[in-house]
Amino acid sequence: MCGIVGFNWHDPKRLEKMAESLCHRGPDGKGEYLDPFVSLGHRRLSIIDLSSAGHQPMPNEDETLWLIYNGEIYNYLEIKRELEDLGHSFKTSGDTEVLLRAYEAWGSTCVERFNGMWAFALLDIKNQCVILC
Repeated sequence: MCGIVGFNWHDPKRLEKMAESLCHRGPDGKGEYLDPFVSLGHRRLSIIDLSSAGHQPMPNEDETLWLIYNGEIYNYLEIKRELEDLGHSFKTSGDTEVLLRAYEAWGSTCVERFNGMWAFALLDIKNQCVILC
């Protein structure tokens, strides 16, 4: 089970301390995203995509979206095929990128398509918001 942490200010030391407190939940990697307004941290437990391509926080191509995620979307392969039919391409084999692409395609209503269990924080820089689900 991955560990996710975050808050709405810039504090690298606090973020590192919070993420480190969850190292038992994510021994396979760690990552962070910081800007002047948001701090996001991730501790990774690799289950579906074992490659480094599944590193989080995961950005989209132009880095206007940043995702930290834990859970499993059981129907992610079906959603992935639907997104590929819409023209989306994928660099990973896991459900994290599917969640990111689904948000690009359908906005926050993308979660209505998911069957599974999850917790995520998605920073949408263009719309100046963080989606927590």
